[in-house]
Amino acid sequence: MTHRNTPPFRADHVGSFLRPKELLEAREKQQKGEITRDALRKVEDAAIRDIVKFQEDLGLEGITDGEFRRTYFHVDFLEQLGGVEVRGGITSKFHGAAGEVSFAPPVMHVVSKLKHEKPIQVADFEFLKSVTKRMPKVTIPSPTMLHFRGGRQAISKEAYPDLEAFYADIATCYRDELKALGAAGCKYVQLDDTNLAYLCDPKLREGARQRGDDPDELPRRYAKLINAAIADRPKDMVVCTHLCRGNFKSAWVAEGGYEPVAEALFRDLAVDGYFLEYDDARSGDFSPLRFVPKGKIVVLGLVTTKVGELEKKDDLKRRIDEAAKFVPLEQLALSPQCGFSSTVHGNEIMRDSQAAKLKLIIETAKEVWG
Repeated sequence: MTHRNTPPFRADHVGSFLRPKELLEAREKQQKGEITRDALRKVEDAAIRDIVKFQEDLGLEGITDGEFRRTYFHVDFLEQLGGVEVRGGITSKFHGAAGEVSFAPPVMHVVSKLKHEKPIQVADFEFLKSVTKRMPKVTIPSPTMLHFRGGRQAISKEAYPDLEAFYADIATCYRDELKALGAAGCKYVQLDDTNLAYLCDPKLREGARQRGDDPDELPRRYAKLINAAIADRPKDMVVCTHLCRGNFKSAWVAEGGYEPVAEALFRDLAVDGYFLEYDDARSGDFSPLRFVPKGKIVVLGLVTTKVGELEKKDDLKRRIDEAAKFVPLEQLALSPQCGFSSTVHGNEIMRDSQAAKLKLIIETAKEVWG
């Protein structure tokens, strides 16, 4: 079995880490007007240097900035597109081991024609690139995140009487961003997508239907959108997608296996790899992986970020063997199921658990793939 020198790596990770106390305090001060945005960025820079060293010391090959400059994995990016306005959130019920958690993240509204007015991630990427000698990875929200949560009602009918024009414009915005990132030297991008995973859940599929969308057609439409968004990426840029069923304070929203979206996800979607949640029964079995074509990599998220209890290496190997019944072992890799802190709030785990879980992933990957 061969070692992978290109992403996604045999031992990889989704991207976000628990924010250090000094960063949380500085962010709060900036929001209160007690320090400037530039002062906050200096604190972010210092924290990113530390988290980069943390990743490198563990032995990871793909390095992120921990998403330390963000409050939410998706809002901070999408709100910088022209035509997007952020408004009060819609309360969602997240489910966790300790019971239900209510969470109302902001909802994006498209109020006018969408425009890519400036590079959004380039400066952050250039800083990350300057502080690591390994492969820097940029994580950005999937373009589908601007549609599913609010649906047609959150998209101006004056600006977009025809939704196809909306899809075309958001794809153009993403092509412009990826072009700018490519020009800066970025070779590894991850699109974080909750919507394709939410469309695996019968309740959320029904919710989409009540909003006027066809939950059977949406996966194909979303695949078409993502394909248009990444169509002009540089030839040496690897693009993966991460499917998430919700990740807030160790709680989740959606449940259900990948079968309802499998064909669109694996056959239609033109990404290079998939980070898939497979940490417990709510993710279903591995049979949907039968649709994965040759050449694409599936990164199995077998190690949970929601609880600190450490998985057993033999159990991980057994599950990798189960997945290999549906897709060749050569096309598989290993990662945590999600980030450790998809929002600034962070999951309910100890800081040391991050290192322990990533060490387990690296060790297991070496033993399985060499």
